[in-house]
Amino acid sequence: MAFAAIKADGSVVSWGNPRFGGTCIQVVWIASYTDSYKAGNTAFAAIKANGSVVTWGCATFGAFAAILVGGSVVTWGDSQSGADSSAVAALLTEGVVQVVATDGAFAALKANGSVVTWGKGGRGGDSSSVAEFLAEGVAQVCGNCGAFVARLSNGSVVTWGDPWGRFAIAVPEDTDVVHICPTSIHAFCAFKANGSVVTWGSPHFGGDSSKVAQHLTEGVVQVCGTNTACAALMIDGSVVTWGDDAAGGDSSGVASLLTEGVIELFSNYKDFVALKADGSVVFWGDTGFCGGAFAAIRQNGCVVTWGDDAEGGDSSEVAALLTEGVVHICGIEQAFAAIKADGSVVTWGQQVVGGDSSAVAHLLKEGVIAVF
Repeated sequence: MAFAAIKADGSVVSWGNPRFGGTCIQVVWIASYTDSYKAGNTAFAAIKANGSVVTWGCATFGAFAAILVGGSVVTWGDSQSGADSSAVAALLTEGVVQVVATDGAFAALKANGSVVTWGKGGRGGDSSSVAEFLAEGVAQVCGNCGAFVARLSNGSVVTWGDPWGRFAIAVPEDTDVVHICPTSIHAFCAFKANGSVVTWGSPHFGGDSSKVAQHLTEGVVQVCGTNTACAALMIDGSVVTWGDDAAGGDSSGVASLLTEGVIELFSNYKDFVALKADGSVVFWGDTGFCGGAFAAIRQNGCVVTWGDDAEGGDSSEVAALLTEGVVHICGIEQAFAAIKADGSVVTWGQQVVGGDSSAVAHLLKEGVIAVF
């Protein structure tokens, strides 16, 4: 893992694990402002203002797909992860407006409402079983770890990819779905026009919400998940949880604090955090889980951290730099980076993955506008 920062002059600074895009390339000079920047698990790609792309990081794992101005798609990286799109190349020459991915396949949504897929068949690269539904009328596509779901213009949903075995909760046969999203690595949810939510996927990963279904019939405004549990924010500011009790599915210990006033939910691998309108936070999940941390910016610009010390929960070494002026925090596995109002960056957490930015500290004193 590694961090990369975009500076106001269009340059990029990276640090962290050199295998995954860290100190092996400390600075990539961009001729003009970097318009977009995306990070995979093991590599980075920077889009320059002139439309060209610069990449760095691990060259043997993962894949990228780029949409060109004319709507065509170019892919590169590991052929086993979706980099080989030759089988559908003729369908990717024009009209593509969005590309989404699982951990081994891609799906491209075209302007005519059709979807083209490629990559590992079992991870969603083979959509032949639902091809008739993907020929037209697709309004939205998203993916989780191994499956895709498409929302059609008539409000129905279609899924393909890893079914997560015979234990998977069936896909709802609804026709008034207005939004779809993944809730965990093996589950999805659909928001309906009446404000209700339905879920499906592995019951071990939050796909089964039947125990709280009566609370999800209206007024749902946000759903987020840990690895194996889910939480829904209701319009009245209350929170409903389900899934693995040990990973946040059981919020009974803080239930009295989740009946009102919550404005946003956050999560990591095993824990949830609810931000309330009064500025307080409520957290629950696997308190004994060794791994995972949170960082919060207070109204005065200072930062508070908690969780596993080794994962970034302990920011004491840089505490003096986090007392004011922080405007944004970026977290990756085991480390955090904070951007301050003066354009400087402060990092903490595991050194090897980006918690230690000392090698490029002179480049992070000013001018940073984004960190990934």
